[in-house]
Amino acid sequence: MHERADRRTRNTSLGELARLFLKLGTIGFGGPAAHIALMEDEVVRRRGWLTRDAFLDYVGATNLIPGPNSTELAIEIGRDRAGWPGLLVAGASFIVPAALIVGVIAWGYVRFGQLPAMLALLAGVKPVVIAIVVQALWRLARTAVKTVWLAALAAGVIVAVVAGVHELLVLLGAAVLATLGALRKRGGATRALGAGLPLGGAWPPAAPTVSTATSALGMVAIAPAVSLWPLFGIFLKIGSVLFGSGYVLLAFLRADFVQRLGWLTERQLLDAVAVGQVTPGPVFTTATFIGYVLGGVPGAIVATVGIFLPAFVFVALSGPLVPRLRKSPIAGAALDGVNAASFALMALVTWQLGRAAIVDMPTALLALGAGVLLAAWRINAAWLILGGGIVGVWLGSLRA
Repeated sequence: MHERADRRTRNTSLGELARLFLKLGTIGFGGPAAHIALMEDEVVRRRGWLTRDAFLDYVGATNLIPGPNSTELAIEIGRDRAGWPGLLVAGASFIVPAALIVGVIAWGYVRFGQLPAMLALLAGVKPVVIAIVVQALWRLARTAVKTVWLAALAAGVIVAVVAGVHELLVLLGAAVLATLGALRKRGGATRALGAGLPLGGAWPPAAPTVSTATSALGMVAIAPAVSLWPLFGIFLKIGSVLFGSGYVLLAFLRADFVQRLGWLTERQLLDAVAVGQVTPGPVFTTATFIGYVLGGVPGAIVATVGIFLPAFVFVALSGPLVPRLRKSPIAGAALDGVNAASFALMALVTWQLGRAAIVDMPTALLALGAGVLLAAWRINAAWLILGGGIVGVWLGSLRA
């Protein structure tokens, strides 16, 4: 059982929370794994707001509820540091920059009929993001995989996911196996009665591959204006029930907006998902893009609120339970299993993203240089991302 910060020290101002998460929402390229790495760097290493154990507990908890996991992690941190006001400020501050960026791109898409060119920028940012995530994984490894048993469990998780087992089943299986291991040490299953195990979720949504970012460019057939309440209801439903990867988000959106209602074409849907992937912040800002295309600024607002609102509710209900679970040896063992599985899933996603991001000598040198700067001089990740973007644009201009 780990030591958590004394409640009396949790007096972070709302302004400080807002500044941090506005920054992370603005520079958070790379999807949920990168967001979690950036939060670990800022919240654990730089500010000491949480121990690594506490941070991992929150990561594990967000994997067990529906919704955008990195956004839920921001909400958890805000609740931990400043209660209910902090919950609202941290979550909103992480979402708003990404939503504004996506809204501007959606305006350009509707106005000019194509997506702005961002591939050169991303080509420089992504290798830097991989270096940041690898550093975070290295720091979290000893906390998440603190026994030989948990290391074996993490390895089994990677094998199971590669073999095609759903992430939800993997997380629940890891919780069960870790609990059985703890019971064996304690000498019997009867001690588990009443302990209870958390239920739910999946690993943070992984963005669809970069290939979607270049699909369907060209003139846009703008959908007719739609009623805002049905639009809000659809995104509220998706935010309430969505588990799994970014491909699952794509399947939900396609079922509702393309097949059932006919409000979007396949081309528009692919462009919407592409924008959610290539912009910083939560991938769920895909909803902002769709809302703008269907209903202008009001549509963008109701779609964004609809898809993110359940995350605030789920964290408000489940967040206070995490410290209590940790106090129970059996429930704590289950949480250790979820944490080890979450770490393994994050490592697997990083490997997959790394193969897509590091494709030639310049990108390899970018990743290596960022890793050296992080390890030797602890350069702030925000500056590294900015530098990577500048180098990416420069290299793109040379190739043009």
